[in-house]
Amino acid sequence: MLYADQKEIQEGYFRRVIISMTSSLYDKLPPEDILLGLQPEELAMNVLACLCSDGSPKFHRLNFFNGLKNYKDPAVYAIAEAWSFLEQEGLIAEEPYDTNHWMFVTRRGQKIFKSGNFKQYKALKALPKELLDAILASKVIPPLMRGDYDSAIFEAFKEVEIRVRPLSELSDSDLGVNLMRKAFHPENGPLTDSTQLQSEKQVISDLFAGAIGSFKNPSSHRDIDFDDIEEVIKLILLADHLIKISERRKK
Repeated sequence: MLYADQKEIQEGYFRRVIISMTSSLYDKLPPEDILLGLQPEELAMNVLACLCSDGSPKFHRLNFFNGLKNYKDPAVYAIAEAWSFLEQEGLIAEEPYDTNHWMFVTRRGQKIFKSGNFKQYKALKALPKELLDAILASKVIPPLMRGDYDSAIFEAFKEVEIRVRPLSELSDSDLGVNLMRKAFHPENGPLTDSTQLQSEKQVISDLFAGAIGSFKNPSSHRDIDFDDIEEVIKLILLADHLIKISERRKK
């Protein structure tokens, strides 16, 4: 009799969870036609919002998907893809001492939900870390993850300067814009491509000097307050491109 009572209580809890989840899903998930046009990482942020706004300390995958009875199969499969993305990224995880596959939102998942900055997370995911110069990546990713964009940009263009100096065999006293002008001087710069037209040599010199002057030097003197993560990502990719140009010129 005790077992039956426990089972009834458990089933009642499951029903409450399903009802709660269903209500949250209606509030947080987009309509099916829009939902099916989203990438898994985009839809995952909506699913994460459902899980966090439910208010339960933990949740069960089966209960979650039982609440999707009003959704057609293509939408349910899309949500399953988003769920897998959340697990892969460490935003949700299985309860460590539970053998029934109950799950919880991780510290990282809670931080992203509380900040509401899904745009930042999406942009960070879009950063092609595997394509970045390894040293550059090691210097910019930690401040990016902290949301310290000023430091990330400063480190990115400081790395450009650090790499150009030995490649051009210039001295430690050559700094910033002056270093770039010497390294890529159209007439005698050690990293200037002699096969290019004069105008092309000049624009490369301008490109390096302008990038350092605009994004590295100001950040070393004051807070610039970059607040657009997409702009920050593009600037880091620019720094990576400048490093690659420098190394090709040396070769």
